[in-house]
Amino acid sequence: MFHLMAALPWCVVVLRYLLPLTAPLWIKLALALVLLVVAEQHLISRWVTGSIFSPEIPRPLSMVANALFGALILLAVFQLLMDLVMLMTMLIKQQRLAAPDTVRYVIAVVALGLGIVGVQQAARVPPVKDIEIAIPGLAPQFEGYRIVHLTDLHISGLFPEAWTRAVVERTNTLDADAILITGDLMDGTLDNRRDDVAPLANLRARDGVFVSPGNHEYYFGYEQWMQHYVSLGMTRLSNAHALIERDGARLAVAGVNDPAGTSRGLPGPDVAAAIEGIPSDVPIILLDHQPKNAREAASEGVALQLSGHTHGGMIIGMDRIVARANNGFVSGRYDVDGMTLYVSNGTALWMGFALRLGKPSELTRITLHAQ
Repeated sequence: MFHLMAALPWCVVVLRYLLPLTAPLWIKLALALVLLVVAEQHLISRWVTGSIFSPEIPRPLSMVANALFGALILLAVFQLLMDLVMLMTMLIKQQRLAAPDTVRYVIAVVALGLGIVGVQQAARVPPVKDIEIAIPGLAPQFEGYRIVHLTDLHISGLFPEAWTRAVVERTNTLDADAILITGDLMDGTLDNRRDDVAPLANLRARDGVFVSPGNHEYYFGYEQWMQHYVSLGMTRLSNAHALIERDGARLAVAGVNDPAGTSRGLPGPDVAAAIEGIPSDVPIILLDHQPKNAREAASEGVALQLSGHTHGGMIIGMDRIVARANNGFVSGRYDVDGMTLYVSNGTALWMGFALRLGKPSELTRITLHAQ
């Protein structure tokens, strides 16, 4: 189904963009073949590498492939919009019209330009985004407590060791009390990604680094990866919690598994189990990779839920589609039955669709205040 959907924009471009051009037929056929390869790059990757989630290709090639794939999709959208405008114009003027080749070339250049910009925005080391969140019952000892939230790093061929090291260095300048990571740290097996994730061992925060799993951890050996995160100095929160103490006051950080575990015979998310034993007067911060079950967390008394998974929707307009698949939660802050949910746009994103237009990546620094 995924590969069929990837072919749809190719069909639109071939039938509605290429065929009406006045260029020689052999040029149009050659372009159609090239664009078919671009459209089905994930299927080709599956044939060659055995995986669409972690194609082992060099970063420059991955950036070119993503830029062309993005341009293909955008060109299909622009062509459909142009068709709509032409249809409305013909209905008004009651005469047949055809878009000149010049207009078609312009929208192709714009689509390619946006594809290039989108990949550059996706592949960069993200800027810092500062937000403040009020927590009910937060003790004075935790007033001004600073959290750095990382999520969806998707360390891979597109986001290799050098990128990871740069993210770690920028994170360490933020003077965090705690670093909280909500899953999808990598794409690939431990053997392939060991060197690329190694800089994560250098993350520094006064009260430590805490990690919960995302769905991609389950695609490449869940238990092996979670144990490796522990070896890198992280505290693993798999349906579990940890208490942070300051001068007699406490703050709980809990984490749940991802729903992807249930399809693999592993425990799924269990908020009740994650927070069991936390005193009722201790505020709870929950790490849940996917935001769609936020109302369950709110019903369990969680004060703040941090999530990722959506990548912010990646492109303005497409974020509305992503929101529908996540119970309306896609990017930023939400009040969910009295609980604050913050959905990060992500530190990076999956290399198979690495485009960002109007939905920038972020290193999220959260400052807590008492409510």
